[in-house]
Amino acid sequence: MPDQDTLPSPAEVAMSDVVPDEIARHRETVADVLARRDSRLLVVVGPCSVHDTDGALEYAQRLAEASGRFADDLVVVLRAYLEKPRTIAGWTGLVPDPTLDGKGDLASGIRIGRRFLADTAATGLPLAYEFVDPFLAPYFADTISWGAIGARTVASQPHRHLASWLPMPIGMKNCVSGRLDTAVAAVRAAALPHVFPGAAADGRPRIQRSTGNPDAHLVLRGGPKPNHHAHAVADALDALTTAGLPHRLVVDASHGNSGKDHNRQPVVVADLADQISAGNDALAGVMIESYLADGRQDVGSTPPRRDLSITDACLGWERTVPLLESLACANAVRRLSAPRKAGAL
Repeated sequence: MPDQDTLPSPAEVAMSDVVPDEIARHRETVADVLARRDSRLLVVVGPCSVHDTDGALEYAQRLAEASGRFADDLVVVLRAYLEKPRTIAGWTGLVPDPTLDGKGDLASGIRIGRRFLADTAATGLPLAYEFVDPFLAPYFADTISWGAIGARTVASQPHRHLASWLPMPIGMKNCVSGRLDTAVAAVRAAALPHVFPGAAADGRPRIQRSTGNPDAHLVLRGGPKPNHHAHAVADALDALTTAGLPHRLVVDASHGNSGKDHNRQPVVVADLADQISAGNDALAGVMIESYLADGRQDVGSTPPRRDLSITDACLGWERTVPLLESLACANAVRRLSAPRKAGAL
């Protein structure tokens, strides 16, 4: 019987059905959108966290079909979050706790999580991931096209070093307090080269030498007060200017911006759509927490529903598609009006 306290190496769980060239193309597309070389809007959408891989794969298949309808104006990226940050305690995600009972079978969680990422990548969607534990990043990073450093870890030096090494655009969320300066500093730090301890593919410790991530950027997720409004977006752009950073923002419609009320996400999206259609080109992306069914359930639900989030409440699928439509329409207005504005200068 294998030792349950021994983890496989990243090489041992790597899968040949992950297509590196396709993921590289997704990363390049996301980077182009953030830099506004691509006039489309990035939309990172999906469950707060994955607890049932069959349910989440069904969601991914629906999203992949829908994304094709909006491809002229949206680059849709699936939230495939397998780790869950906690302020004090609670379920920490599919990888640390795949059986939802606190037994902590991390080895099984890594294998299950890796299989899920490979299956969802096969839908053709780019994948998004929040890197919570830097030790776990080598197991999953090769499947991911957009990454996030969360509000609770954005001040962490190991996470900033990790972001400088990761080969995809990384969004730095503002702190839970709502302050922007820590996240702006994280964007600057991630752009620099660093030397730090890491793990090789065979699991052995090694020295990692990063070259810096040119595509790190700021994510507005709100705090005690929302920061999605036009004046808050303008303040964020001023902060980026002061720091000598390019104007590129992703705004989270959930978390502090919705007051943790999933029913307010459409209100936030409507406000962002107005700003986009008014021509704010620095608004490069929007995040939405969405799943198959509307709302949430407790972790201890017996049996847990496969279609309902066990962490933050999410918008159901039927309420999500109209938001994608509204963002696509807003971006079409921005995209089509841009040449006329340029010609008028």
